[in-house]
Amino acid sequence: MSTILVTGGLGRLGRWTVDHFVEAGWNVTCVDVDHPGFGQTPRPGITFRAVDLTDAGETRAIVEESAPDHVVHLAAIPNPEVHAGPRIIENNVMSTYNVLTSAGRDGIPVTWASSESAYGFPFAAKPRLPEYLPIDENHPMEPEDPYGASKVLGEELAAMVTRSYDVPVVSLRLSNVQYPGNYSVGKGTDDLHRGVGNFWSYVDGRDVTRAIERAVDTDVTGHEPFIVAADENYLGRSTADAVKEWFGRLPQHCDLSGDESALSNEKAKTVLRWEPTHTWRTAADEEVTAPRLTMG
Repeated sequence: MSTILVTGGLGRLGRWTVDHFVEAGWNVTCVDVDHPGFGQTPRPGITFRAVDLTDAGETRAIVEESAPDHVVHLAAIPNPEVHAGPRIIENNVMSTYNVLTSAGRDGIPVTWASSESAYGFPFAAKPRLPEYLPIDENHPMEPEDPYGASKVLGEELAAMVTRSYDVPVVSLRLSNVQYPGNYSVGKGTDDLHRGVGNFWSYVDGRDVTRAIERAVDTDVTGHEPFIVAADENYLGRSTADAVKEWFGRLPQHCDLSGDESALSNEKAKTVLRWEPTHTWRTAADEEVTAPRLTMG
């Protein structure tokens, strides 16, 4: 039976990811800075480990102990509007470096959570137009915040590791991840200001877990980034019209149709053979029980 190590496994996306792989028959080492508690019995197929991933020794030890066939690195401190910049950089960059290099040393492929924030739009001091629409993997990455910068640095580390150890690393540039029945966006909102930072794009967490699975199952060479976003915006109206309404103009090149997402997922569809299947129109109010990683 294949084994996978998932960092940040007790986070929101981490829980869905661990559950997804357990249901698919994998043995999962669920790594987080905390343990769910020694009174908690893990579900069959899950092993919990509390690890400080910013510590190179602890990270190396858990990779050696679990000897996974693949590593999925989701652990990170997100929102720069809540957390201090130095803490975000230190945590995100050092943990990514330690995970990637330790996996690379043992020839273990890695899939990790980069972000749309790497492009520099979500937390920009002043909303700005992209160079073109839709945004793809080749668009310049120019973050103004520590979180986005940590993801750019993470992708540079991914490229370094592939060169140093000749292992594949997939960077999934995730859009604004939402969860069934608990969407913070959608329902055809007219509040353009709230989502202008990523041009009203999103992705369902269940679609992210399938994108991770497709990345794990797909043979890639070197470092490959993929945008992971839903097919459409959550406004329920023309994306180009919304961009023009907010900015007063469109980029010189704009090839958007209807409510098509401003973030192109074509590369993920083509290379990973991944398709988003969930939409805000139904998932925002969907009644789905969040996954439990312990018994009882």
